[in-house]
Amino acid sequence: MQISEVTIGKIATITMGTSPKGETYNNEGIGIPLLNGPTEFGSIYPTCTLFTTDSKRDCKKDDLIFCVRGSTTGRMNWADKQYSLGRGVCSIRGATPMDTKYIRYCIELKLGALLKLSGGATFPNLTGNDLSTFPIPYSPHRHKIAAILSAYDDLIENNTQRIKILEEMAQALYRGWFVKFRFPGHEKVKMVESELGMVPEGWEIIKATDAIYVSPTTKVPKEGEKPFVSMGNLSNDSMFVNSFEYRSGNSGSKFKNGDTLFARITPCLENGKTAYVQFLPSNNDIAFGSTEFIVLRSKTLCSELVYLMARSNEFRDNAIKSMSGATGRQRVQEACFDRFLFAHPYSKIISAFAEHVSPLLQNAYILNKKSANLRRTRDLLLPKLISGEVDVEKIDVQMPENGGA
Repeated sequence: MQISEVTIGKIATITMGTSPKGETYNNEGIGIPLLNGPTEFGSIYPTCTLFTTDSKRDCKKDDLIFCVRGSTTGRMNWADKQYSLGRGVCSIRGATPMDTKYIRYCIELKLGALLKLSGGATFPNLTGNDLSTFPIPYSPHRHKIAAILSAYDDLIENNTQRIKILEEMAQALYRGWFVKFRFPGHEKVKMVESELGMVPEGWEIIKATDAIYVSPTTKVPKEGEKPFVSMGNLSNDSMFVNSFEYRSGNSGSKFKNGDTLFARITPCLENGKTAYVQFLPSNNDIAFGSTEFIVLRSKTLCSELVYLMARSNEFRDNAIKSMSGATGRQRVQEACFDRFLFAHPYSKIISAFAEHVSPLLQNAYILNKKSANLRRTRDLLLPKLISGEVDVEKIDVQMPENGGA
């Protein structure tokens, strides 16, 4: 089937962002949430902490939000509500939500060509005219195509939400047992004074480095290719190593299943890049990665407890306060872990905790693998559907009511 082309501006409304005046900003939730750029982007929807009482440009629910400035040009999120658009983003809105979804898939397919319009600069900028005049395929079956692809995205989003719940449950267990000391049988344990306040009797106050190996020596042969993980392979908001490549050599951090990868450099640490390694085929396999990872390995705890502690605000704040170096390239000083004190539980409590929390992290990992498989299938289908190589005319697709209007 021959697919014609149309420019985005012919079939969509493009709203370029304009930053409101600084004095209209607030963190109290007054006005409209302000979206300045991808630092507020989530995996699907934005998460804004800044608001403005004098928005200059807005998007609506179901709009596509597109980054137009800097090194993150081309990143996309969906609007789950009205947002004020800062100068780093724009919104794109088709005639119906299904049209908007179709446009998003076309942009995803042709993103490389779109980014070339910025001139290949290190920090590219796209103008409203660049977007408006950019041609995309315009299939007569675009709603069907969007429905098929979004069905995959919906399944992935559902898995993402389930993973989030599992991670929140694990964090809640950690805080309940080891911060609030509401572990099973706590009613029968006496609380005593310590330098950290009231703690269960018999729980010794120790340094993190007495219970956790920090960047432990791990041998990796130079010969042959091994899994290599870069900083970009870590997520800001989940435990997973999203992808990896195979490389020869052994320069960098070394780790195995059960280790925690803790970003040492700004802004990666502040943005939440911390991973729990589960992706290696066996517990005897070793991988290596970025020199900007601090590897944390259990010494007297369990691996799940180390990861959840590394995710805690107290642990992260201690690390962030130790950062030193040039602005924009500050790094955590490993000596900070000697200054982090916590109440070390009995081994019986640690074992019980592992029994409770290990299934949660394993189930989250399984769901993440399912999402990765769905994403691969979706990515294989996308160009075939939009090009017409796979004809959807006679395929029965359940469409949203009113065509997604």
